[in-house]
Amino acid sequence: MVLSCLSFVTVSPANAPSHATTSTANHRFDRIANPNAESPTVQAEAMGTPRETRTEQAAEIVDRLEETYPDSTISLRYSNRLELLIAVILSAQCTDERVNKETEPLFETYDGPEDYANAPQEELAEALNSITYYNNKAEYIRNACEKIVEEHDGEVPDTMSELTDLPGVGRKTANVVLQHGHDIVEGIVVDTHVQRLSRRLGLTEESYPERIEEALIEIVPEDDWQQFTHLCIDHGRAICSAQNPDCGDCVLADICPSEKGDSEIDLASGEPW
Repeated sequence: MVLSCLSFVTVSPANAPSHATTSTANHRFDRIANPNAESPTVQAEAMGTPRETRTEQAAEIVDRLEETYPDSTISLRYSNRLELLIAVILSAQCTDERVNKETEPLFETYDGPEDYANAPQEELAEALNSITYYNNKAEYIRNACEKIVEEHDGEVPDTMSELTDLPGVGRKTANVVLQHGHDIVEGIVVDTHVQRLSRRLGLTEESYPERIEEALIEIVPEDDWQQFTHLCIDHGRAICSAQNPDCGDCVLADICPSEKGDSEIDLASGEPW
């Protein structure tokens, strides 16, 4: 099994937008501010034009990206729920490639939550020393595994509340473990790519992951909640990067209110291109 990188980044601010730029941004936000609102008259200019409602916009995005990335799937390697949990904890602000390289020997060395819970902090941290924030992550893993042993009979929990009660586990990580470890889909995983693309494509104006998830749940079909994340990750990596998206080769350019050729502003950051 494999899983996509789910870390968050902060978009670097550029110069403050001019009055004209702000007006353009507001116009594009207003067009899809209400999931069920009718679209106002569009100015006669070349630009990416979103669908009339955010619900329609989300459906069109999913349809096009599924066609473009038919094999979209997760990319972290794991063989059981505990390995999945550990891989996702390690993936914060770290590439999948790096995590996979480090977890291969890690998963051979430690077998089960007791091994991790009893491992000396220095030893586990040393095994993870090429991972970002490896000292903190080693401590999270040790403490989470200790709690799994003491309170969950050595089994990774299968509820949002129990998972988020583990050290180092927030809602994003819990959603991943529920979806791919327990086959329970009760939300949308919002990583840095989902965060960026959802704003850039006009699906939400929210900035915080949990608020973005709440907005997406209202407009993305429930059957697509899990796949929506993987599609955004694939498209974010291949085309819609944070700093220099390739709008010329983007299958969503004609419905994207941030389309770089015609738009003055990147709705992901609220800043001019």
